[in-house]
Amino acid sequence: MSENLCPQCQHELEWQGDYHCQPCQQSFSKVGYCPECQARLEKLQACGAANYFCNSCNELKSKSRVRFEFEKKSD
Repeated sequence: MSENLCPQCQHELEWQGDYHCQPCQQSFSKVGYCPECQARLEKLQACGAANYFCNSCNELKSKSRVRFEFEKKSD
């Protein structure tokens, strides 16, 4: 089962350069939040690996502990 579900209708999101829900006709961004302080994390992408950095805590966060949410993109 996919973990990329539309927050509005729970339909599986499709990747089209961003996350897109066909039934809702809406695009979303996947945003990570710090498990300790709930601040928005910065995604660091290098050599095919993604890491997440919290500017508030000033440290890297494990992807397995990050809380992800889908936020509606404005048109």
